[in-house]
Amino acid sequence: MRKMLLATAGFVVSLGAFAGNLDRSQISELTIESRQLAGKILDQIRGELVAELERTGPLRAILVCKFSAPEITSRISRQQGLRVTRVSLRPRNPSLGEADAWEQQVLLDFEKKITKGAKPETLEHAEIIEEPAGHYFRYMRAIPTGPACLVCHGTNLSEGVKAQLRTDYPHDKGANLQPGDLRGAVSIKKEL
Repeated sequence: MRKMLLATAGFVVSLGAFAGNLDRSQISELTIESRQLAGKILDQIRGELVAELERTGPLRAILVCKFSAPEITSRISRQQGLRVTRVSLRPRNPSLGEADAWEQQVLLDFEKKITKGAKPETLEHAEIIEEPAGHYFRYMRAIPTGPACLVCHGTNLSEGVKAQLRTDYPHDKGANLQPGDLRGAVSIKKEL
């Protein structure tokens, strides 16, 4: 597949041959809208998580990521008419956070950039791709591991948190993270 590149907002958007049907302003608009939507999602989840940590502590805060975060992304997906998810190479809940092949490649690219000194909070990727079902605009924004994340995803977990995670997530891969590690990404997929 032939690809073109469009530089926008400090990063490169990779465009497949289908991109010829869209002008640069439409592609730029999709990227800006996705960036804003990802920011809104992360702000909502972070706000609920921090509030619950302050109000009741880490055991109840686990429920924010378990129930509230998927509800937020599901509601926004329905409202916006696109697919919005949070994905990771190290998902805590494989049924909700397993990355598809495209997302895995972008996450691996994010990790390479982080090892070379990039700040995870600055990483995003947009691309127009062709799949058997059609053409899609895809966007991902990295989720860095912040202080609030470390209470349940870090290396120094309380015994209560460890026990709750073993119960809720028997196949958990989302622990032992350090500040600034790549936790995952918000992924947005829009049919064109």
